[in-house]
Amino acid sequence: MSRIRLLPEILASQVAAGEVVERPASVVKELVENSIDAGARKIEVIIRRGGISLVRVVDDGCGMERDDALLSLERHATSKIRTAADLAAIATLGFRGEALPSIASVSRFRLTTREPDAIAGTEIIVAGGRIETVRDGGEAPGTQVEVRSLFYNLPARRKFLRSENTESRNIEHQLHLQATGHPEIAFAFVRDDRIAFQLPAAANLLERIRDLHGTELVERLLPVEEPSASARMRIRGLIGQAGVSRQSRAQQLVFVNGRAIESPVLTAALREGYHTALMKGQFPVTFLFLDLDPAAVDVNVHPAKREVRFRDPGAVRESVVESIRKTLESGRRDWQQQFQRPVMTPAASQPGTESVIPPAFAPQPSAVPQLGEPVFNSVLPREGESLRDLRDSWPSGEAINVAGASHQFQIIGVLNKLYVLMENQDGLVLVDQHAAHERILFEELRRRMEEQGVPSQRLLLAQTFELAPRDAEWVERNVATLQKMGIGIEPFGQNAFKIDSLPTFLDVSDPVGFMRKVIDGLKSASNGSSPLRLGEDMIAKTVCRHAVKANDPLRYLEVEKLIGDLLECDLPYCCPHGRPTMIQISHTELEKKFGRKV
Repeated sequence: MSRIRLLPEILASQVAAGEVVERPASVVKELVENSIDAGARKIEVIIRRGGISLVRVVDDGCGMERDDALLSLERHATSKIRTAADLAAIATLGFRGEALPSIASVSRFRLTTREPDAIAGTEIIVAGGRIETVRDGGEAPGTQVEVRSLFYNLPARRKFLRSENTESRNIEHQLHLQATGHPEIAFAFVRDDRIAFQLPAAANLLERIRDLHGTELVERLLPVEEPSASARMRIRGLIGQAGVSRQSRAQQLVFVNGRAIESPVLTAALREGYHTALMKGQFPVTFLFLDLDPAAVDVNVHPAKREVRFRDPGAVRESVVESIRKTLESGRRDWQQQFQRPVMTPAASQPGTESVIPPAFAPQPSAVPQLGEPVFNSVLPREGESLRDLRDSWPSGEAINVAGASHQFQIIGVLNKLYVLMENQDGLVLVDQHAAHERILFEELRRRMEEQGVPSQRLLLAQTFELAPRDAEWVERNVATLQKMGIGIEPFGQNAFKIDSLPTFLDVSDPVGFMRKVIDGLKSASNGSSPLRLGEDMIAKTVCRHAVKANDPLRYLEVEKLIGDLLECDLPYCCPHGRPTMIQISHTELEKKFGRKV
């Protein structure tokens, strides 16, 4: 007797539906994507009991005639693609023709649709995959899909649903994704007969994010700078300033051709682009959009279309990394401009008066060096010196402004021998002197080592180790990069390698274990990253020990030099560990604190 049998059609539909319809949020996602593909300008979503009892999606799109409406409930019936060639260049959100039949097979389903010029529309009622009624309908132009009693015929699946509140939150999150990806469309969300949110069509992404997340977040976002070579790809959107982060990826949103996706390639690119700009364990805030040729990305990878595969993932990653870095650098220019505008203090605004330097910082004339004499002789040790000598190399007398400095700021004082208080055009600025000096030393030390090379020392005993075939192939291709990092490595048989030297600034007790970490780390780094990437943690720890500490007294012009050098750094807003170096408190915030403004 044969043990293999064909499943009944209804059972097969329910099995297939499990790949598309995981929970009520999946229903909302598929229906809203269909509405967007239909050219809707307004979409309304109504749910009850977390979408388990009711999900209704109403749009004003193009609608369907009766034959198309009936055909849309057949599996793999779609208007999005027609040939295999179309599958290789998908430009719509939906394309498989599985959503409506899958939803209809696990619910009590009602579809009403009407084309704009039609006298009457079409109403179709389906229960558990069986069509019960087809008749004329009188709804407004567009399409309305009503899903009741989700999984009523699959009690095993229904019991795996979460609480009504959790399912409602998942639906709301899905609508936030769609609203962010398509700001030109108006969205309304009604939960248990109460309006949760109502978003009008926005002129741009910034307005939509302001409507969703508030003004406070918008003020801390930077418009994305496109990479230099972006002929085949456009990168746009908004990302958080350095230091703006969350403890999860909840606000790390990435869209590819308008589709919200999850991609390990793009996750690694964001982490790389924010390198040393975020604390460990934190995730950046991003609303990033990639527009590229549909033929260059495969969206037919995941049943729920959450994941995509890029034809050239390396080029995509490099472009995103470059774009993030350029954006953060543009933020640096904005910061510098805040210190280039003259500070209008009450004393300076009156004719015949001059701004007064605080007495505690007033330099003694006999101690001031000549113009051009450096304030900090060097932030790095010269030949024969060590980093321990840095503090001792500072001049004993007071210094003057750095020659050619264009920054306009007024130093008010130092709080608790740690926080430098300054005034700029926008209000009060607090600078952590330790974090600021860490950033200066870190960038200068890394720059010098990149220019002069990484000094290495030979191991007493060479170490050999074996790698998996893929890792071994990667090492063979990147031997030159590893050697530039000061790592002496060479092939030593099939999938085996020998290490005979390591960088001098690394204290490594297990060279083989260290090399495995190096390989894992470099594989996730971009091709344009610093060859010292794996040594940067050690550099950061080194400069942390030798930077200005809390309770270290600094003279006025030493502080001024410190601030000037910080503003010239690539990432002045955070130390190498991702902690902020500066905090701006605006005039408005101060006036609110003192009750001058509401």
